[in-house]
Amino acid sequence: MTAAYQAPEYRYQGAEHAHAHAYLLPTVDRVLAEAGPRTVFDLGCGNGSVADHLSGRYQVCGVDASISGVAQANRAYPDLRLEVGSAYDDLAATFGRFDAVVSLEVVEHLLDPRLYARRLFDLVAPGGAAVVSTPYHGYWKNLVMAVTGKMDNHFTALWDGGHIKFWSVRTLSRLLEEAGFRQLRFYFVGRIPQLAKSMIVVAQRPPA
Repeated sequence: MTAAYQAPEYRYQGAEHAHAHAYLLPTVDRVLAEAGPRTVFDLGCGNGSVADHLSGRYQVCGVDASISGVAQANRAYPDLRLEVGSAYDDLAATFGRFDAVVSLEVVEHLLDPRLYARRLFDLVAPGGAAVVSTPYHGYWKNLVMAVTGKMDNHFTALWDGGHIKFWSVRTLSRLLEEAGFRQLRFYFVGRIPQLAKSMIVVAQRPPA
């Protein structure tokens, strides 16, 4: 009998910010400050650097599927509750619900994004918000990549455990609205909007 397949782990070498955080976090900070949450869950916390960044202003905990990432996080930020866990798990049953859930550069790695979106929705308290980022894909950016011969580099086909879903505003909106989110607001970061490196969506869970 063939052994069950296990996807390659997304590995971390340290507990510092990734390069993408330089353009993601200013907008994340701004939208969270506007929302004014007391509690924040980091869904896909990686090495814990974002959770640590947020912990000075909010009560923060989180999970990530990367064993090496969570090990780095636990060593660097022992006062934070950061655990190994899947975005497909019933996390609300374990952790409860939160005023805001942050999930940065996660959804592009997932084989079952609809289950992820449902788990994300369950984690957000009624009236709260999800803040989700993912690499941006749109007509002009895709056209520029095609013309300049950068499609192979961008789509990272040879990256084990890399990006497997490529989201546009339309497809990400549909995913989150199917899960029950409303009042979606998009922000484009890293470059001019038409060529943005990533997009950040703030999605509201309707009040009870």
